[in-house]
Amino acid sequence: MTLRGRLTTAFLTVVLGPVLLGAFFVGATVAAVGQSRSTERLDLATASVGTSVNALCSQLEAAAGAVALLLPDPARLAVAADQAVARGLASAVQVTGPDGASIVATADPPSAPWVDCASERDDNGGTGSTGSGQSWQAPPADTGTGSPDGTGPPDGTGGSGAMPTLAAFAEVRDENDALVGQVSAVKLLDADLVARLAASTGVGITLLAGTDRATVVHSTEPSEVRGNVVATAGRLADGGTSWTDGGRQVRRLGPDDGQLLPMALSTPRDQLSGLYAVLVATVVLAGLLAVVAAWWLARSTTQPLAELADAASRVVDGDLAARVPVRGSDEVSELATIFNRMTREAQAYVQALTASRDQLRGQLTILGDTLSSTHDLQRILRVILQTALAATGARDGAVLVLDPAAGVLVGQSSNRTTPATTSAGTGPAADQPAGPDAAASQVGPDGTLHVPLGSGLLGTVAVSGQPKRGRIERDGPALSAYEPACRTYVAVPFSVPNWTDELGVGVPGAGGQRPPGRHGPGAPAAFGVLAVYDRLGGDEFDDADLMTLRTFAGHAAVAVNNVRMHKEAERLSVTDPLTGLWNYRHLRESIHREIERANRFGRMLAVLVLDLDRFKDINDTYGHAAGDSVLVEFARRIRAEIREVDLAFRQGGEEFVVLLPETDVRGAATVAERLCAAIRDRPIRVEPYAGAGRRGHASVSVTVSIGIAVYPDHASDGEEVLDAADDALYAAKAAGRDIFHVADRAAARPTRVPAGGGAATPEGGPSRGGGASFGPHPPRQTRGR
Repeated sequence: MTLRGRLTTAFLTVVLGPVLLGAFFVGATVAAVGQSRSTERLDLATASVGTSVNALCSQLEAAAGAVALLLPDPARLAVAADQAVARGLASAVQVTGPDGASIVATADPPSAPWVDCASERDDNGGTGSTGSGQSWQAPPADTGTGSPDGTGPPDGTGGSGAMPTLAAFAEVRDENDALVGQVSAVKLLDADLVARLAASTGVGITLLAGTDRATVVHSTEPSEVRGNVVATAGRLADGGTSWTDGGRQVRRLGPDDGQLLPMALSTPRDQLSGLYAVLVATVVLAGLLAVVAAWWLARSTTQPLAELADAASRVVDGDLAARVPVRGSDEVSELATIFNRMTREAQAYVQALTASRDQLRGQLTILGDTLSSTHDLQRILRVILQTALAATGARDGAVLVLDPAAGVLVGQSSNRTTPATTSAGTGPAADQPAGPDAAASQVGPDGTLHVPLGSGLLGTVAVSGQPKRGRIERDGPALSAYEPACRTYVAVPFSVPNWTDELGVGVPGAGGQRPPGRHGPGAPAAFGVLAVYDRLGGDEFDDADLMTLRTFAGHAAVAVNNVRMHKEAERLSVTDPLTGLWNYRHLRESIHREIERANRFGRMLAVLVLDLDRFKDINDTYGHAAGDSVLVEFARRIRAEIREVDLAFRQGGEEFVVLLPETDVRGAATVAERLCAAIRDRPIRVEPYAGAGRRGHASVSVTVSIGIAVYPDHASDGEEVLDAADDALYAAKAAGRDIFHVADRAAARPTRVPAGGGAATPEGGPSRGGGASFGPHPPRQTRGR
């Protein structure tokens, strides 16, 4: 079923249901009212008939009482009796003596039996007697020719027997309560009186015989309904009410104390057919109006919806220019207005997305080219930031990477010199120190940002490792000084695999020394943070922006990891993997560079060549793993005894080289003596392998022999000074080991190593002091130590 059909059905159900129910209720009410009115008429007629009969009895009692006052004067009794008859107080008056003999009697008395106004109902259903002591023999009356079926004589009087006679008796007694006489006053109930009662009450009256309830004495009912009335009355008890087949309500009365005469009262039901016709016409008219209203309502509702559905279908097909006509101000029209606004905004949004997509494609092209063509981390991060700004529509942003040594985040924002402000809009944030020192500590000379870990938005995200999105004044946190000022933000942390190695956590750094900064459990959870601020247009950032920024943070992590791996590869290419010292390749480059520097500034360069004594015996006795442990510990002690500017190398096997810039023979001898003592005085603990026949740890006493040569005293170039130091080493070995020997002085040569003969120290390699320190540095040595 269509929506229009459902709406029509629903409206008709809602409207016609109550109408039909109301019509049924009104019809039932009308029928009940009609029945109630019929009952009320019967009640009124019953009271009226009883009142009329009681009034006749009262009249007769008064007449009998008035005549009785004149006893025992016969003359006056006759006059009084005649006057009572003449005035219509009674039909006849009779006075009898104590013996029942008639004293006075008027002419033409009604035939007996009479209905005694003061009598009670007898056992056989009769109606009274002629009174006690009655001796008046009245002439017989005409009994009529009626029939017992209640149809009455053909003259229309409606009776089948004599009309009933009412009688009232008055006794006269002397002072001894002896009966003196009795007065009887009687009244024939005529048809006119019955007709007047029927007309005044609006009911039909049917007088019944006292001994036969089916015999009609007199009736005002039409002949066609009389039989049904009599038959229904014959089935009823005294006072009972019922309906005939013809729709008349019948009540059976008397004889009893309240009603002397047996009779049946009937009244027709109120004729309400006209009212029912009006009711049916009203229901039909209401139904027609409801059908018309339902059709109009369904059409006016479904037509705009059909137009809206058509427009929505066009939008689905890609036509964002589809619009819906607005014809009013109802809810459907409001929906159409909202749909039109939605399509307009969607059209504008798609256009903006198209422009953004083109811009983002260009940025992604630049990003891809940058990632694939350079190892300049700052340039890569700048491109990633600009691409993230274009993708999210942000006004400003920042990308920072952790500086492990300083324990701060270092980077740049798209607006390099925009500081964060307080709520008043000026000056540093409240949680940062004010003044030029604070500014200098937060912004580098090149405009870079320096945000301490745990400070502001960026520092908090780096420490927690959890992204944040929100509004500063509502969600916080307070921005640190010189963090880009903003109202809304999205900040995402990023990390790289094993990035804690950069902090010296778990793996020694270059040269075996651990750089300063945060280490271990206190290390931050992220290596860097990418953040954007204040979307153009004023809206807050949503989850889609957060996901977008996560993507670019992933690119930043990949870029950082690639650069780190590149630097690590460079470091490994010039670093000894076992000891962490520079390798022989870097030795050849470094010695040329240091000799060039010594020539430029007129300085000296001391070269020490070190070789562990009897190292083969250690390998043979304790195993090669123990030998490696000795080499590692030997390298650590070398780093501990030299300056930060000095360079230590593993030339191969158990042979090492140390370059001491700006150091003469005396200073080199001092360092060599300290190195010999550092190795000799503290045995090295090793763990022998099982094949050596030993278990547990062993202490190995190790000594070292050292050869010393100084440029330019002993040689004129790098190769010569290395050779001179190597010759001095062999001389120390020949002299008994565990000593150092200085090379023989050679004639100074005027030649110098040409400029450019050295190579720059690879970025990320060991420091000049041999890398990260595993212990305290000795006091720095000066020239000539």
